[in-house]
Amino acid sequence: MVNGIATVWVPVTDMDRAVAYYRDVLGLSLKSQSEDWSELETDGLVIGLNARESATSSDGGGAVISFQPDGSIEDERDELTSRGGELTGEISEHPWGRILPFRDSEGNDLQLYSPPAD
Repeated sequence: MVNGIATVWVPVTDMDRAVAYYRDVLGLSLKSQSEDWSELETDGLVIGLNARESATSSDGGGAVISFQPDGSIEDERDELTSRGGELTGEISEHPWGRILPFRDSEGNDLQLYSPPAD
């Protein structure tokens, strides 16, 4: 039925602010930018920023983008906060890995994910 992911998109209210966050704070590559749709890429995955849809933050769940950190999750936590990232919790340990929750500039939930050590 499906053979891959075409794109993941998140709603935004301020395109310039959102592009700056994903480009400058998270370090993604900007592919295109317009007033109502922009695309950034990381490791072959395109993340679309969509200002055409109503953007409302919700504490009741929804999609979460999990990013793989370049270094240790602790080092990347420090880098994220130094660049203005908003943490929404601490690093948590699970049998399936470690996560660090944070939000983007528009209130969308994101996280860093590290798989368990072998």
